[in-house]
Amino acid sequence: MNLYKSDKVRFISGLIFILIIYTCYYVFFEENSDLVLPSKVRHAIKFLATVAVYFVGTFHLGKLTVTWMSSIWHLVHITGLFIITSLGLFDLFVFQISLNLRLFASSIQEILISPVLYVAMGLLNEVLNKRVV
Repeated sequence: MNLYKSDKVRFISGLIFILIIYTCYYVFFEENSDLVLPSKVRHAIKFLATVAVYFVGTFHLGKLTVTWMSSIWHLVHITGLFIITSLGLFDLFVFQISLNLRLFASSIQEILISPVLYVAMGLLNEVLNKRVV
């Protein structure tokens, strides 16, 4: 049984899931000034939100007929997660990283959880498919 009738429905449902994760992350965690958490818990929540978006995108882009989209998704997310994890482990075990590196890691994390990458890949796929036909 096919859960989705078309690639477009699969893509849009993936976008909706990513938007839900992104919105919940910002409403309940990032922009919540009443929430006081230890640094390690904050890092864990950020990491889990990023991994959740990665798995949603992998599930929804991996089943599409266009395989290059899932390859780019994997490349960008695995590289970004490697950078973030390396900086986090260095900060945790070796020496506290500078503010510039923290901002750099935050911007990478923002790119990875934002639905912009997912939408951009969908738009690029749409444009390239129209030119081929």
